[in-house]
Order: sequence, then structure tokens, then C-alpha cells
Amino acid sequence: MGDTSGAGEPTLEEQIAAYQREFQDLDPQVEKIVSALSRLNRRMNVAYGRQTAELGISNTDWEVLKALVLSGAPYRLGPGDLAKRLGLTPAAMTHRIDRMVTEGLVTRERDETNRVRVIVAVTAEGREKWLAAMRLATVFEEDLLQDLSADDRTALGDVLTRLLRRVEHAQPDAGGRLSDLD
Repeated sequence: MGDTSGAGEPTLEEQIAAYQREFQDLDPQVEKIVSALSRLNRRMNVAYGRQTAELGISNTDWEVLKALVLSGAPYRLGPGDLAKRLGLTPAAMTHRIDRMVTEGLVTRERDETNRVRVIVAVTAEGREKWLAAMRLATVFEEDLLQDLSADDRTALGDVLTRLLRRVEHAQPDAGGRLSDLD
């Protein structure tokens, strides 16, 4: 069996065979699902990263813009709220916001009703970059799922949501990252 996945990575079948050789208690069906999900996630992140790079932003910038946009108009949150939504430490969030202010994607201002509080808001340029990234992602995602029927998409969405809920229940603190890689 040759390497069809690129860059020296073994195929799923080769990886499972190696695991079984070294760890006989492995359930190959479970391992195939988990390994496929892991590889899919990694490759999708690379694809999204290439798309955002074309727009002059990073995936991490897009995450901040997404959190602000999903908060609803007027697309403003405090740095602590942003850090919590993204699973980051306050220091990492501050670094990210500093960079994005310099790039013109967000503003940082004092809250007029509470001068101690800082508010981060999406700029017009930041919103346009977010919308452009969403347009690119929509095309990519439709292409990714093109071979699945509406029923298949519904079933896959339901199954993945059940798996996500199980992990969220078992690991409620796992929404963020193990470390701040920014």
C-alpha cells in the first residue's frame, strides 16, 4: 500500500495496522473514525488558513472577528469575554487585540459608562474581511460535502453533534487550547 495522503503520512489503513501491531487491544473501527476526524480537522484548518491568508488575515484574526460578529450588532465585547469565548488567557488575548488594532481590524476603546472597562469592536475593514472569509469558506465547505445527499448531511451533522456533546460533557473545560500558540 503506497502513501496516498502526502508528505510521508501513512494512509489510515497503514496507521491502524501499525497501531494494531503495537497495541493489540485497539478497536480498528473506532481508530479509523477518530483518526479520520483528526486528519479532516487538521486539513480543514490548513485550507481555512490558506483562505484567510489570501485576505491578509490569520485564522486567529478570523476567530476574533467571528466571536465579535456572533455577539451581534454592534459587534463589541470586552477582552475578557473574547478570551473566554476563544479559550485564551487574558495575556494572549491582549497580544492578539494589539496586533489586530494595528492592522485596522478592530478598535479598542474605553467604555463610556465605565471608564475602567475596555471594549473591542469590529471595524468596517474587519467586518469586510470576515464576510470575505465566510464567502470563501462557504464555497470550500459546499465542495467538501458535495457527494453527500441532504439526508447524509443531516445524519452526519446529528452524529457529529452527539460526539461533540459527549466530549463537552466529559471534558467541560476543553473548549480552549492547551497553550496559547499565537
